[in-house]
Order: sequence, then structure tokens, then C-alpha cells
Amino acid sequence: MPSTSTRVFQAAGAALVSAALVASLAGCSSSATADAAGSRGSVTVGAFSNGSATKTTIAVPRVDKIRKELPKDVIERGKLVIGVGDLPAGFPPLAFLGDDQKTQTGSEPDLGRLIAAVFGLKAELKPATWDNLFVGIDTGATDVGLSNITDTEKRKEKYDFASYRQDNLGFEVLKSSTWNFDGDYTNLAGLTVAVSSGTNQEKLLLAWQSKLRAAGKTLEIKYYPDSNSTYLALNSGKIDASFAPNPGIAYHAKQDARSANPTRSAGTFSGAGETLQGLIAATTKKGNGLVKPLADAINYLIDNGQYATWLKAYNLSNEAVTTSEVNPAGLPLDNQ
Repeated sequence: MPSTSTRVFQAAGAALVSAALVASLAGCSSSATADAAGSRGSVTVGAFSNGSATKTTIAVPRVDKIRKELPKDVIERGKLVIGVGDLPAGFPPLAFLGDDQKTQTGSEPDLGRLIAAVFGLKAELKPATWDNLFVGIDTGATDVGLSNITDTEKRKEKYDFASYRQDNLGFEVLKSSTWNFDGDYTNLAGLTVAVSSGTNQEKLLLAWQSKLRAAGKTLEIKYYPDSNSTYLALNSGKIDASFAPNPGIAYHAKQDARSANPTRSAGTFSGAGETLQGLIAATTKKGNGLVKPLADAINYLIDNGQYATWLKAYNLSNEAVTTSEVNPAGLPLDNQ
């Protein structure tokens, strides 16, 4: 997995999906690769998303200059095969089975559709378990993995990366709260914050707690067995904030927007820690000729506004990057 925090995020996200959606996922197979609705030259993001996104149709022309960079066999095949490691239960808002019970939806599959449109190719989505996602990349059964994959120095031994989103943790508070993290751990002084045990975010929070104690200040850390218990504690005022993977916060805040106790993001922090901005990247087999056209397609989407529209639809604008980089600095070997 990208990190321990992502494992927790997947479990928490699955718990928030409706019972009907979870039931449909149990029967999901590689045949569930239908494209989201969209006419030629456009992609509809957020289709069948069960409220995880604002359904939005985005115009995306074929860009021949970028298409010509692709390996000849990919062009001749007429499709971009995209691996998504969301089995068995999905992890909204990033990737899960749509409420039509057949369409792979979420921000990751939809980015794949946008990239494929730039290439002038059909997007074929292949759901898989996390381990089988990489087997597909290794064997060439899939061209690229789009599944919240963190760029790491270890993975660079086998894979090439084209970055497309920040890998962030975040703080979630009640919408009525005036508190914000503002990138400064000293703002946590005096607060009670919930975190999941054994995660990257716990590691960071414990380090900040030690620093605050050394300065004569307090930070109380609470643990709950699941996301529902955490949200109950937040609603009742037992905790001031929750520290968790940012996409999960974006999903919950959108789902909870019309509830009696809506929540919001109170700031983000790099999942790679203080010294490096973690990055999520399109992942392809090392040296197969796909990484440059992938980065160029993502940069086209960034430069022409489709990228921002895609992130906004999924309430993930606070994870935007300004450019897609080929094999940027990744999570170091001593922090994986």
C-alpha cells in the first residue's frame, strides 16, 4: 500500500459506503470496466458516484502531439488499460464501484479517463486487489496504475512515476469550529485530537506531542476503534479534531454537508513528513515508454483547466500540484 495511513483510509472509506454499494462490490470482477457517460471529446467525472462527487462533464480534445509520444502498440490497440486497486470494498472518493453496480468510479478512474481522452484512446478500467494491481503492471496486463500510489524511492527500482496529486494528511473539525492547523504544530497546543493507531499520522502526532510537552504545553491524543466512533466523538465535543488521510476527510465532509453537525478540513500536512511533500503518481513499468506521455497528458490537463475541474468535483482541490513531474523525489528508503 502507499502507507499505513492509506490502509486505514480504505477501511474507513468502505465503512461509509451504503449497504447497497458494499453488496454490489462483493460481486465486482474485471468485467466491471464500463466507461463513465460522456460524448466524444468529453469526459463525465463523478458519474454514478453515490454523492462522492459533483457530476461534471469536461471537454477534453485529443492532443496529437502527445498521442504521438505513445508506444506504437498502445496506439494500435486503441485503449489505455488502467489498473485500479480498489477490490474488495473500494475507498471513496478515490476509487469504488459506482451506484449503477458496474462502473468504476472515483477520482482515480476519472483521471484515467481524462488522460485517455488526451491520448485519443478508450479508457479500460481494471479493478484489482492492491497486490494484483502491481502484478498487472509488472506483466504488462495493465499500462498504468492509478490508485493513490505514493511515489517512493524503493518503488522506483521497478516503476516509473508521473505525479498528479499531493499525498496529504489532514485535520477534520466541525464546521462551526474556528480552529485551523495552518501548517504549524504549535497550533495543536491544548487540543484533543483523534488518530488511528499504527499510522503515519500517529507517528507525526506523537512527535508533535513530545515537542509541545518539552515546551510545557499539552496535546491529548485519543484512539477510537473505527471512523464512526471518531465522528461521534467529534460531534459530541469529546475531541477537537481528527487527523487522517485528506481524501477521506474530503469524502466525509461532502457526505456530511447537510447533516446537523457538518465538518470541514482544517488544514493539511504532507504524508511524507516535514522535509518532503509526498506525491501520488501514475505508475507504470520502468522503461516501457509511457511515463513521459502520461506526464505530458497530465500537464496538458493542468494547463487547460480540466485538472482543476476534476479535483473540485471530488472536493480535493487542496491536493493540487502545479505540474506533473517524471520520477520526482519520493519517500526515502528510511521512511517506508
